[in-house]
Amino acid sequence: MRASARPPLLASAGIPLLLIAVHATNDAFAAMLAALLPTLQARFHLSEAVLAMFVATLSFSSAMTQPLFGAVADRVGRRTMAALGIVTSTVLLSLVAVAPSPAALFALLLLGGLGSGAFHPAATSLMRVLGERFKELAVALFSSGGTLGMAFGPVVILLMARTVGLRFSPLLMIPGMVLGVLLLTVLPRVDGVRQARRIAFLDPKLVKSAVGVLSLVGILRSLAFVSFNNAVPLWLSQVRGFAPDAPVISWTLAVFALSGGLGGILAGALSTRLPRRLLIVGTMLIALPALLSVLAIAPATPAYYLMVALAGASSNASVPLLIVSAQDLAPGSMGAATGMLMGFTWGTAGVLYMLEGVLQQFLGLTPAMVMASLCLLPAAALAFVVLAKGRKVVVA
Repeated sequence: MRASARPPLLASAGIPLLLIAVHATNDAFAAMLAALLPTLQARFHLSEAVLAMFVATLSFSSAMTQPLFGAVADRVGRRTMAALGIVTSTVLLSLVAVAPSPAALFALLLLGGLGSGAFHPAATSLMRVLGERFKELAVALFSSGGTLGMAFGPVVILLMARTVGLRFSPLLMIPGMVLGVLLLTVLPRVDGVRQARRIAFLDPKLVKSAVGVLSLVGILRSLAFVSFNNAVPLWLSQVRGFAPDAPVISWTLAVFALSGGLGGILAGALSTRLPRRLLIVGTMLIALPALLSVLAIAPATPAYYLMVALAGASSNASVPLLIVSAQDLAPGSMGAATGMLMGFTWGTAGVLYMLEGVLQQFLGLTPAMVMASLCLLPAAALAFVVLAKGRKVVVA
């Protein structure tokens, strides 16, 4: 790779900021689904299990496909993959709120999620390269863009529902289309040397290595995060008695996501002073009581939002550190390793959320949410072990 094509993060802040803005826009659309679940349930008379299937569909198409898209991006170019991804996801997911039927909703989530799946590993790898020696902080900042979008999306879509109506939601695709064009026109080529190796969904050597174990850690952590994020709107509506478009729903999701982004940034900054293993394991152990405390506090109170913020920050803080750890363990397959930790983990957790939906339907929302939060315990234990003896993987 030519050194002139690799501007450092702090010397060329405009391009990293563009990547962060695109990430925020992309993830805002994915986050709208959780906020819309009570509305979709009332409109189509759906059970919790069916709603969980919609969550799983979006998670599968947007996340589980990321290892494949990451491997493709390593070979054919990350800039193009990122630009096509953001346009596809924003155009199709902007139509979710006006889907005429559950079948149409399923198709939009499936196809729109593929765009998000193409965007994430390509853009994350670009951000790491641009960050140079500040790679942890660069990836943390990029990750925070996604959580900022997750915070902003629910507020926008429910505000639209309460004011002008959801029929105007297709207009939201315009920013994504503009950002896609910007990526193609202003982003430098920082792809590096393309390797003529076989493109696989999951490379067996990566799966069997420490990267694979880190992926399991990510799945368990993501299951706790995904379950809270998608179940709390239903919990506030059904258990606590709020309206499907009540402000407390969007603000709970916003605080949870925004604090998650801040937690990632803080963990990335602290990684220069503290061991990654300590930060990853410690934040997971803090997240468990925080998530459980949210269910015991009266909603919409200062104490409630404070605990939601702590839960979001601690449960998401380990994400950029897990990604960089996987990248360091597999430097020759950075895109694929990124896809495994950033996409495959979220996607698998989303698919497993279908089981969570069944538990919600038969055991109740609160017990199901408690069970999902307990996944943080084995996640912390596995991370403690694998990060103590992880070795680099060479993929031919």
